[in-house]
Parts: sequence; C-alpha cells; structure tokens
Amino acid sequence: MSVARNEVEQLPEGLLQPVDPLDTRRYFIAVRRLADTLSHGTDRSRFLGSGLEYVQSRPYVPGDPVKSIDWRVTARTGEVHIKEYEAPKRMPAWILFDTSASMTYASIERSKYMVAAQIAGGIAFACLDRVSPVGLLGTGQREIRVSPSLSKDEVMQWLVKLRRFRVGERTTLARRVTELNARLQHRALVFVLSDFHESGAVDALKLMAQVHDVVALQLKDPAEEGIPGAGFLRAAEAETGRVFVTHGRRAHTDPEAAGRALRRGGIDHLLIPTDEPFAQNLRMFLKDRAVLAGGR
Repeated sequence: MSVARNEVEQLPEGLLQPVDPLDTRRYFIAVRRLADTLSHGTDRSRFLGSGLEYVQSRPYVPGDPVKSIDWRVTARTGEVHIKEYEAPKRMPAWILFDTSASMTYASIERSKYMVAAQIAGGIAFACLDRVSPVGLLGTGQREIRVSPSLSKDEVMQWLVKLRRFRVGERTTLARRVTELNARLQHRALVFVLSDFHESGAVDALKLMAQVHDVVALQLKDPAEEGIPGAGFLRAAEAETGRVFVTHGRRAHTDPEAAGRALRRGGIDHLLIPTDEPFAQNLRMFLKDRAVLAGGR
C-alpha cells in the first residue's frame, strides 16, 4: 500500500487494537509530564538554538536598521557598525518506532509498545520545546512516515495513531534504517525505540551512526529472561506464528547482546525494562550524553 510522504496509513478499525485503557487526555498529560522531565536542567540543545546568533559587525550602509547598530564597535572605531546575525542550524530529529508484534505482547500490564509510545511522545515534545523539527518512521509493516515538523498538532495526530496497533506485524527495522539513511541529506538525530529482535538491525544502525547521531532505546519485557515457576510450555513466535515447545526458565532473547553490539558501534544505548520506572533513568541518560543539551 503506497502512502503520501506525510501520511500515516489508515487501516480498518477492526485490524487495530488499543494500546492501553488511558483516554487521550490522560495520555497527553502523561506524555507532557515526561517531556518536562526530559527537559529539566538542560540548556539549549546542540541541534536547536533559539532566535538569531551573532556572526560579525560591519560598517553601516544606508538603509540598515538603526536597531542593529553595534554601539560598542561604533564607539571604539568612531564609525557606525551594524551587527550581522544568522539563524542557527537546526538538526532534525527522527523517531523510529517499532510497531511489530513482538513489541505488543507482554507478560505484565505494560507492554513494550505501550512504554515506547509514551517515550516517543515525551521525546517529541521535548524536541518541540527546543524548536527542533521532529518526525516519525514506523519500522513494522504499516507504512508510517511523517517528515520532521515543528507542528505540535501534527505530532499530536501521529501520537494518537500510535496508541493503536495491528496484531501480527513483522519488524522491518533494518530495511527502514537503510532506506532512511540513504534519503537523509543532512546530519540528523535519530531515536530508535525497539526491542531489537531483528538480526541485521544493529549493523544497519552502525552504518547510520557513521554520519548521524543515533540513540537506541531498547525495551525489554520481564518474560524475555524466562518465566519463573513455569515448566515446559507450548509457545508461538509473535511475528511469524511459528509454534515451538520450550521451558519457562529458558531465555529466548539476549537483550544485553544487542546492547553490547550497539555500544561497540558508537551508538548511545539504554535498556528500558517495562516493569521498572524509566523517566528519571531516561532523563539522566539523555543529559549525560548531551542529547538534549549542549553539544558533545
């Protein structure tokens, strides 16, 4: 199914499931609080800036605005000078959001998808607070792509759509990263929200990180480390439907392995367990790495 550049695919309602029982108003309150937490104690972002930045002073030319006179240089030289400014460059931010089935299944009330949706909103509004354009790219089978924008309304629209998911989606993270990397013409800040179950995704992100700033936020469900007290059980893979027999104490994924590979590739990585509070850890992670503050 083809979609326009800034369109989120409209799927039949019967194929979509709600992420959580929170109504939209309470959801945005939670998102706004997270954005405030992420912004707390940070200065201007390296990719944002505000207003205009001073470049140099030059001699006055008839027609120049009087309010731009550099009085210090004028007094020192005895000749009227004008301050020249330029608008700061703004690094766009992309949020890559994994909408695949493995993100939606959960052993506790809060799924990886639910936590990721809240984090995506918090990061998006934190970017808007610093006048940085922010866009969205889905890395499941749904065609979700919204170009970076400073529009709060546009961000709110795609956040509402993210609150519903389609059962059975397969991940396309590696392919989406490769495609986006080929399209980006200027340096960008890329946040990746995923459980990183797809082989090949880490290698694709390593290539992207050679030019762009990549931040990997990895979601982990408690059951990925095994199910305490469970014996042999019959299970099915969320994305492929493949049925298999396993033991509850067996771990079928190794989140730490993906984290190590990402860090070796120069990618900032944070593991976010869904059964633990994450706001303060996320804030300190972004602050320590100057992702939302002065340059690094």
